[in-house]
Amino acid sequence: MRTVSGIQPTGNLHLGNYLGAIKNWVKLQQESECLFFLADLHAITVPNDPAELSSNCRDMTAALIAAGVDTQKSILFNQARVPQHAELAWLLICNTPMGWLDRMTQFKEKSGKHKQRSSLGLYGYPVLQAADVLIYQATHVPVGEDQKQHLELARDIATKFNNDTGAEIFTLPEPFIGATAARIMSLRDGAAKMSKSDPSDLSRINMTDDDDTIAKKIKKARTDAEPLPGKLKDLDGRPEATNLVGIYAALEDSSPQTVLDQHAGQGFGAFKPTLADLAVSKLAPIRERYEELRKDESAIDAILRDGAERAQALAQPTVDKAYTALGLLRD
Repeated sequence: MRTVSGIQPTGNLHLGNYLGAIKNWVKLQQESECLFFLADLHAITVPNDPAELSSNCRDMTAALIAAGVDTQKSILFNQARVPQHAELAWLLICNTPMGWLDRMTQFKEKSGKHKQRSSLGLYGYPVLQAADVLIYQATHVPVGEDQKQHLELARDIATKFNNDTGAEIFTLPEPFIGATAARIMSLRDGAAKMSKSDPSDLSRINMTDDDDTIAKKIKKARTDAEPLPGKLKDLDGRPEATNLVGIYAALEDSSPQTVLDQHAGQGFGAFKPTLADLAVSKLAPIRERYEELRKDESAIDAILRDGAERAQALAQPTVDKAYTALGLLRD
C-alpha cells in the first residue's frame, strides 16, 4: 500500500486541516508507505507573492512535522524540488480531452466570473493533481468528499494513457477515507468549512494560536440556546452545536455520541470551557514543537531536499516509461 497526499502551502495549518487530514496522515504512516508533499506548483496557478510562498512552504513543513509527520517513516517534500511532476503533467495534458476538464467543478468555483482572466494552469490544475499521484504508482489517495471528482479524473487519465499507448504504465489509485476523518466547520458559521481564506480570524483555530487565543475563540464560537441532547439525531438542525461536539470527539479520538453521553444536558456555558481545556492540551505541544522547528530554516530546507531526492528516485522510472510509451527519444 502506497499513499500520496498533498497540501497547499497557503499559510499556517488550522484545526480543520489537522483534524480533517493531518491527524489521519500521521496514523497512516503506521500502515502504509507514505509520500506527503507541499503543492507549491499548484499554488502558482493563482497570483501569489514569491517571498510569502517560500515562507509558507517552510511554515507548513514545520507544522506538519510538529503535528506528527515522521520524515524517517514518510517522504516529505515540496513539488518544485521534484521536476518530474511538471514533466509528467505535460505528457498527461497532451493526452487529456478538454471536455473532461470542462466538467471539473473546482475551476468554475475558483475562476468565478473571471474565467477569461484565469490562468491556463488553473484550468489544467486537475491534470497536475493526477500526475502527483500517478507518478508514484500510488495505490491509495486520502480524499475528502470535495476531492473525489479529482481522483476519478486521475483514474480516467491513467486508463486512457494505458489504453492509447498499449502499455500498462500507471496504477489506478483507490480512494482512502480515514475512518476518523472529521469535517470541521467555521466557528462562526456551522454551514461553512473552517478555512484559511475566511476574513474572520475568529472563524478558525490556527495551529499557532496561543492557549489564551484558543480559549477565547472557543468561548466566542457561535452556538444556540439549547443544551446538549443525549442522542446524536437530536443535533439535527443545529450545525454550530454539531460542529463543537465533532471537534471535541475528534480531539479526544472518540465519537460524537460518546461526547453526548458525557455531556448531555449541559449548556454551552459549561461545555465550551471543557472543550477549550481539551483543545489547549492537544494543540499546545504541537505549537511549541512548531515554534522550535521554525527557528532553523536551513534544517527545514535540508528535510525538504532529502525528501525530494527520495521522491525523485521513485518518480523517475514512471516518467521514463511514459516517454518511451509515447515514442519520445531521450538519451
